[in-house]
Amino acid sequence: MSALTSRFVARPGRFPWHPRLLDPLTLVSALTLLLTLVALADTLWHGLDERGTALAFGILIAVGELTRWSGAEERESAPLGAAAALSYALLGEQAGRPTHHGVLQVVAVVAAAALLGCVPHVARGRGPTVDHLTRRVLTVAFAAVCFQPLYNQGRLLEWGGPAYALLLVALLVLTALCDAVLAAALAHARTRWPFGPLLWDELRATLGIGSAVCATGAVMSLAVAVVGLWALPVFSLPLLLTQLSFRRYAAVRVTYRQTIASLARATEIAGYTPAGHARRVAALSRAVGRELGLSEPDLTVLEYAALMHDIGQLSLVDPVPAGATSTLAADEQRRIALLGGAVVRQTGVDAEVAVVVERQADPYREQPVTARIVRAVNAYEELAREAGPGGTLTALEKLRLATARDYQPEVVESLARVLLRGGLTLPQAG
Repeated sequence: MSALTSRFVARPGRFPWHPRLLDPLTLVSALTLLLTLVALADTLWHGLDERGTALAFGILIAVGELTRWSGAEERESAPLGAAAALSYALLGEQAGRPTHHGVLQVVAVVAAAALLGCVPHVARGRGPTVDHLTRRVLTVAFAAVCFQPLYNQGRLLEWGGPAYALLLVALLVLTALCDAVLAAALAHARTRWPFGPLLWDELRATLGIGSAVCATGAVMSLAVAVVGLWALPVFSLPLLLTQLSFRRYAAVRVTYRQTIASLARATEIAGYTPAGHARRVAALSRAVGRELGLSEPDLTVLEYAALMHDIGQLSLVDPVPAGATSTLAADEQRRIALLGGAVVRQTGVDAEVAVVVERQADPYREQPVTARIVRAVNAYEELAREAGPGGTLTALEKLRLATARDYQPEVVESLARVLLRGGLTLPQAG
């Protein structure tokens, strides 16, 4: 590991380029592009079936993509576009008349509308557009493949009433699971974070806004089959209101995090810790937590605790040189940690964050994993800053030597892997 770490030190902040990391992403993107081109070519060659229906759904999908937003935990969301796309994929009748569009037309309409709606986002440089479009096209294609051939062959005509509605719901649930697996796989291929926690986070998100998307998609499809295209604006309104509520929730979360970050800067303003120390520890702690497979709620607690881990230093009469609390006696470290936890509790921040802060000085075997991460990352940042430029290897070796007593070996090795990948800039001296 030392030789590999030396490569990182030689080029701080750079990602060692491994083609194999790009292969899954490139392959999936290429397959999606090929499917889209084939669908567009087939649709242009044979023409659109039910042009009015295709145009109505295309407009709704484009509007949904235009209103796409970055939600809490940096999750990209376009619920209206997703519901409209799924509804079109599962559409069998329009105002009592059977439809005849097939899988390729569904893919072509959804892809064209999604691309049109993404143009403003691309112009502003916002959002993971490639991954988003890949998921949209592949999940809609999955739903259409499951439904359209069976419907067009007349095999679903025997299903009626509640049975047909249950069939649509079952297909939407399968499609949502497919989307969650695809999203986790793309994130794993891009970041090399553990697949299991990524999938669990996606499934948790599916139970939230995803359930509303599935329900709206099913209701839209059934309503259009009975009353026609007038059902689209009527049943889009509840989802738009839900999206507005989630946007307000996301804004509250952003404000909450900014408040915590401002509180964390109190130690920097007072001269107890170096500028940017809390921010660097928080960013690196979150990366290590991802490497260890922590879920999104645990990562949020970890980030907040890392931001406020030094708040107890405000109780000191004389600042510790360079804010390096890892060099203090164990009793003094414990006193600072307990005072910091008390301050966090008084601010109204989540009690879990206070627990992580006040247990920084406990033996690592008695700490929760989030406290172990913050303790190790804080010590690394202090040691690397003390060693100056190129001090990464020295800091890691010192942490490894102290794993029997102060730091969990798995946390230190995860930290080394994160640094090796170069996902974060090394702390600078001074």
